[in-house]
Amino acid sequence: MTLQMCEEAAMAAIALQATHRQKRQVPAAELRPLDPDVISDAIPAFFIGRNQAGLWVAREAHGRIGGLFLFKSSAVDFAHRQSRPARCALVFPTETFELDIENHGNPLIALVARFLRR
Repeated sequence: MTLQMCEEAAMAAIALQATHRQKRQVPAAELRPLDPDVISDAIPAFFIGRNQAGLWVAREAHGRIGGLFLFKSSAVDFAHRQSRPARCALVFPTETFELDIENHGNPLIALVARFLRR
């Protein structure tokens, strides 16, 4: 089985799961700037978490870049690639949050996300 077929099967499973999931009434979390006492501006920081559709979101703390992903590992890899040559800090919010900037992640996942919002 090719990787593309695996991703397509996983996207179909997420879409099916989302149609059976009850809509949450809780609004998505608002991502706030990180406290400078906690992390330095010299270290890139990324929020990694799920949106209300169950997709993984990676978003740079200052909103410079972000993306949607099928797998958590893909979101983490994206954050590490975007912060090269240095590493980055990863923040995992407990609440869901939405990607509020252009998707630079998996373009196919963006199509799934649009379908799930219907």
